[in-house]
Amino acid sequence: MARPTTKADKEPGRLKQMWQVLKMTRRYDSSIVWLLILSFAAPIGLSVIIGVLLSRTNPLGLILYIVSGVLAGLLIALIVLGRRAERAAYGQIAGEPGAVGAVLKSGLRRSWIGSEMPVNVSPRTQDAVYRAVGRGGVVLIGEGPKSRTQPMLDKERASVHRILPNVPINFLYVGPDADSIPLHRIVAKLSRFKSVLTKAEVLAVSNRLSSLGKNGMPIPKGIDPMKVRAQRPR
Repeated sequence: MARPTTKADKEPGRLKQMWQVLKMTRRYDSSIVWLLILSFAAPIGLSVIIGVLLSRTNPLGLILYIVSGVLAGLLIALIVLGRRAERAAYGQIAGEPGAVGAVLKSGLRRSWIGSEMPVNVSPRTQDAVYRAVGRGGVVLIGEGPKSRTQPMLDKERASVHRILPNVPINFLYVGPDADSIPLHRIVAKLSRFKSVLTKAEVLAVSNRLSSLGKNGMPIPKGIDPMKVRAQRPR
């Protein structure tokens, strides 16, 4: 009979997974090690200074300050690693068809609804338009050069405006142009749009837009950036 898996058996797996994430991130972000060291050391140093100033005559208080600094340093370092790893993973799929869909699938916050499949796609160039609905209204995201995606965006905006004339419609561009945004900035850009809809209205708008269906040829589903493996050097 197989031996049941214990907590001790799982712990090395987690550590190994974190090490793999760090190695993958380091391939695309050479500053990650120094950032992690700074993120971990800074809270500890700050806690030591505060402890010495406020609890120099209280050894227990000083120890508690240091322990708090260590815990805070670990938390901040993990947050930094997670964000940098996500950016590195998105960087690996930048420019690939379906990259925007991968972000909408794995990175959207609760206040936004999006699909990994495009609402409009060019069979010839694989330029695509994606749609997200949230508190900021409807946002259409063009994937590809602006000169080619702009007509597609305008067409999709006309379709949305026809059934939802009072809902704001905004554009984002992800591509090689100067005013385009990188993949890892999509979620942040969405959160900056002024809130105009309630949560109930967001759901109603999303359901209403589902009646539009999909135009053009579908492309393969977006790549999951958190499962992308770093390419081996040739």
